[in-house]
Amino acid sequence: MGLRQVIDSVKGHPTVDGAGVHLVRVLGTRTVELFDPFLMLDSFDSHDPNDYLKGFPFHPHRGIETITYLLEGSMEHQDSLGNKGYVNSGESQWMTAGSGIMHQEMPVAGDWMLGVQIWLNLPKVKKMTQPAYFDIKKDMIPLVKTSFGEVRVLSGEYDGQLGVKPPYIQATLLDLLIKVGQTAQIPCKSAETAFIFQILGDSEIGGVIYKEKTAVLFGPGESVEVKAVGPKEARFLFFQAPPLKEPVSWGGPIVMNTDAELKVAYKELESGLFIKSNPTGA
Repeated sequence: MGLRQVIDSVKGHPTVDGAGVHLVRVLGTRTVELFDPFLMLDSFDSHDPNDYLKGFPFHPHRGIETITYLLEGSMEHQDSLGNKGYVNSGESQWMTAGSGIMHQEMPVAGDWMLGVQIWLNLPKVKKMTQPAYFDIKKDMIPLVKTSFGEVRVLSGEYDGQLGVKPPYIQATLLDLLIKVGQTAQIPCKSAETAFIFQILGDSEIGGVIYKEKTAVLFGPGESVEVKAVGPKEARFLFFQAPPLKEPVSWGGPIVMNTDAELKVAYKELESGLFIKSNPTGA
C-alpha cells in the first residue's frame, strides 16, 4: 500500500474542563468512529499556572484507559485504589479504569505545563476488568536519535526499540522531535488507525500545511511522512492502534457499549456500588 494519505484533520479548540482547567480539546464524541479506538485527546499548553491549578478533583471513570503524558510540568494523582504520586516532565501514566475507579489529577504550578491526555477505549469483553495503574518513567522510554531529530518510544516499537507493552489495546505512542525542514518517516501497520497530533509546530503532509494543535488522520498504508515547517523545531505525537469496531455509548467520564450499560453505571455511581471488589471482566 505504501505511503499513507491524509483522510481527515481536526483542529483543537479551547475549552474549560475539570474544576476550571483551560485546555485544547482535539478529539471527542464527534470523532469516535474515525479515530477508533482513540476516544478523546486533550492538550495542555500554558505558562500561566492560573490556567490549570484548579485541576481535576475526584471523578469517576469506567470502560476506558486514560494515558497522561507530560512533556513539561508536573501533576499529582490520587485514586480510590490507594495510589498516590506524581507524573513529571518526560513521564507518562497509563490508567485502566476498567470496572470503575475514582481519581483526581492536580497539576503543580511551574514555568510550563505541556502535555496531553488520551482516552483509549476498552474492548467489550474487558470493559469491567480490574482497575489498575502503571507509571511510565523516563528510563522506561527509549530515545532514538535520527537524521530528522529524535523519537521517544512510550509504547509499541520504533527502529527496534521497544516501549512499554499496553495491558489491553496494543497502541503505539511515539513522541517525535523534528528539526525545521526535516521529514520523519514512521512505519505503520496497514490495518490500524494511525494519526499524529501536532503539539508544537506546524507540518507539511502531502503538500498541505497543518497548523499546531491539529490531529491529522491517515488512511491505510505502511508508512507516514511528516515534514516540520516553521521557524522552530516541531513536536509531534504519533498514535496507532487496531480499531475495535464496536458500538460506543459515551456519557461524561464513562464509556460503555450500550445506553443500558451506561444507565447502570450511573445508577451504581449514585447508590455507592460503582467501585467493584470483584470485577467481572478481568
